[in-house]
Amino acid sequence: MAMTSLPDELWTRILEIGVQSRGFTYKDLCCLSISSRRLRRLSNDDSLWSHFLSSDFPLYPSASPLVSSKSIYKLRFEKVREKRIAAQRRALLRKESQIAEHSRKIREFENRLAEETSKMKATLSEVSNLRKVREASVALNVWQPEVVRGRHKELVEQSVVPVESRVNTLEMEFKVCKQQILVLKKAYNDEKQRLDTAKEELSSLKYHPLQNQELVGGGLDESHANIKTKKLKRSIYVLVFEQFFAVVIVRCETKM
Repeated sequence: MAMTSLPDELWTRILEIGVQSRGFTYKDLCCLSISSRRLRRLSNDDSLWSHFLSSDFPLYPSASPLVSSKSIYKLRFEKVREKRIAAQRRALLRKESQIAEHSRKIREFENRLAEETSKMKATLSEVSNLRKVREASVALNVWQPEVVRGRHKELVEQSVVPVESRVNTLEMEFKVCKQQILVLKKAYNDEKQRLDTAKEELSSLKYHPLQNQELVGGGLDESHANIKTKKLKRSIYVLVFEQFFAVVIVRCETKM
């Protein structure tokens, strides 16, 4: 027996079993309604949508008898959808603010690293010059040609502070700079990791399950659209056929 020749009572029972057993969702019922005029009429039954109202929106007040349950379901669904979208936007703004703050801290660490690196290079250069002065002062006590001796003497006279104490101070400063650079690099890497994590979370937040992710209008010709419609109808009928067999099994078990 063809599925289209089934009586309305049996179709109604199939839909009732699907809705009451949570096998059908509001989306499935909407898909059934576009497959044929008959199923559209049957799927608009007020008792089906009344069940969806009580199960999907239990905290809302009871529906008015003057308005169809499907219309009330649509209004409540739109309200919940708007709240979810608003919450989604707030979450996106918070995450974007976090990303901006992480980026600001990373730029700050980069500037401090550049300053400490420049300071360490200057310290190394001064230490190198002071060591030359120390070597020159030692060389003055050893016989050497007059030209070389004059150059060493000039280097020693240019030093206005004791060489040894200054070298010790600069070496200590070099160690401090090196330690500071290690600390800044670790903080920079940690902040970079937090920034990457925040960007991944932002990407996942930007995917909204209520939005239609399919292409609309571009690149779909009429034949492709007809093929998709036929596939949709076949999948709908398979789903309904499963519910139909469930009804048959229930009836057989009842008779037995």
